Amino acid sequence: MLSLLLVTYLGGVLTILSPCILPVLPFVFARAGRPFTVSTLPLLAGMAITFAGLASVAALGGAWIVRTNEYGRNIALALFALLGLSLLFPSLADRMTRPLVALGNKLSAAAQTQRHETLGAGLLGVAVGFLWAPCAGPILGLVLAGSALTGASLRTGFLLLAYAAGAATSLGLAVGVGGGLFKQMKRELHLGEWVRRGAGVVVLLAVAGIASGAETGVLARLSSANTTALEQGLLRLFGAKPSGSAPMLASVAQADQMPPLTGATAWLNSPTLAPADLRGKVVLIDFWTYSCINCLRTLPYVTAWNAKYKDHGLVIIGVHSPEFAFERDTANVAAAVKRLGITYPVAVDSNLAIWNAFANQYWPAEYLVNAQGEVVSSHFGEGDYAATEMEIQQQLRLAGYADVPGGVVTPGGSGAEAAADMADDNSPETYIGYARAENFASPQGMADDQPASYTIPARLGLNQWALGGTWQDGAQAARLVSAPGSIAFHFQARDLHLVLGPGKPGETIRFRVLLDGAAPGADHGADTDAQGYGVVDGERLYQLVRQSGTVRDRVFTIQFLDPDVDAYSFTFG
Repeated sequence: MLSLLLVTYLGGVLTILSPCILPVLPFVFARAGRPFTVSTLPLLAGMAITFAGLASVAALGGAWIVRTNEYGRNIALALFALLGLSLLFPSLADRMTRPLVALGNKLSAAAQTQRHETLGAGLLGVAVGFLWAPCAGPILGLVLAGSALTGASLRTGFLLLAYAAGAATSLGLAVGVGGGLFKQMKRELHLGEWVRRGAGVVVLLAVAGIASGAETGVLARLSSANTTALEQGLLRLFGAKPSGSAPMLASVAQADQMPPLTGATAWLNSPTLAPADLRGKVVLIDFWTYSCINCLRTLPYVTAWNAKYKDHGLVIIGVHSPEFAFERDTANVAAAVKRLGITYPVAVDSNLAIWNAFANQYWPAEYLVNAQGEVVSSHFGEGDYAATEMEIQQQLRLAGYADVPGGVVTPGGSGAEAAADMADDNSPETYIGYARAENFASPQGMADDQPASYTIPARLGLNQWALGGTWQDGAQAARLVSAPGSIAFHFQARDLHLVLGPGKPGETIRFRVLLDGAAPGADHGADTDAQGYGVVDGERLYQLVRQSGTVRDRVFTIQFLDPDVDAYSFTFG
């Protein structure tokens, strides 16, 4: 716990490197020459309190916090735009301060100035908090994701406090270091007026960039380049293994005994297994869920390891822990296991009992257990397959198994199981249900839990999506109320997948996919033909696009010809 607190604190410190902090810094620097307790301290306190409040409510799981944060963010942007204009135009600054002066003209001049400065600094800190929350990096995401899956706790509160303290520390240092430079420029070069105006221009440009959505494009990429590598280094230093673009912490410490495998609602391909049944064997625990694209792309390696090592002391157990409600159904899981050709034991963990016993937080996740029942290594996400296989071989030899095969497998996955084209993947996983929906562009806005008519705008920005027709959007998915209906997404990736399902068991839903308004042709996915036609015949992930040539950004549209389809989430690769 102590090391995790330290990692979280350092993650907060690194937040200052994020470009979306740009609107904040001129005001932080400008406070360098003012008393710390009446100027800088209220700013940092207002920022930390606002952020901690937003993050804490998010940790408690309220979907409405997304909208609360968006409204607060807009207010914060308006406030920063006004403050930026005040740096450019002193007369505007004078008019802005007149109400405060009039309110306090009965007080002594010294007391009045101090109180107004303290109040102003605190309000500025509140605005900073609303802008700062979206700038948080993967370490904070780790804390909130863990809280969402395992429940908010006092531990989460301490971690959020550590993160807020780290960011406040970095901004406080900026006051002393950057602010000192700011003062020196004004004192020695006599450019105070130009410095002030330059700061105003920086603020307005940054506000315009954030308000236009550039933070999901240019600023987001800059932020990732600046901070993600550093945060991944911290996670590695303290026992984490980052995978792909998301750094992740180990949940069960190495050398811990494997938790019991109790609580599964069913076992497939095997009777119930317990740690005692597995002593003397090397065990690979694979947490997965069947609509997860990352799990599907890992599956060819897991099945190949099973075929290669099952007769040499390795037991693979797939723990199916659901993300969506339909994945809790044992019949759905059994059908997926059969369809995917999985022959090793699968524990149907519909109540997340095994997931929680391992304190796991990710799909996919692999835990390697030695012959003594100790967890000796773990890996989260895609990639590092060769390293995982070499560790399997080592543990088998240590367990005394002879003739352990060498080399590494090179399976050729097809369809959704094929390896991702990460170099060209510039679109994020996007949820359609309102609980986690982002970048929704239909002009009507999203109506929660009630039927509403939507239109698709003439132009979608990159990674924006929209609904067309009459839909009822729920927390996890949107359901088409009446046909026809459509969904559009402006994406940039080789592959596009969409998790879909019929509203009623046994129904089939006809659809057609278009790319830039035309049939996909050679760019169709495994679940469509060249004309874009396909059928939703079950609740699963559908591969709808695989670009066969040069990967470029495209506008994807899926037109549903029948009602009662449920749409859950987009993934790319």
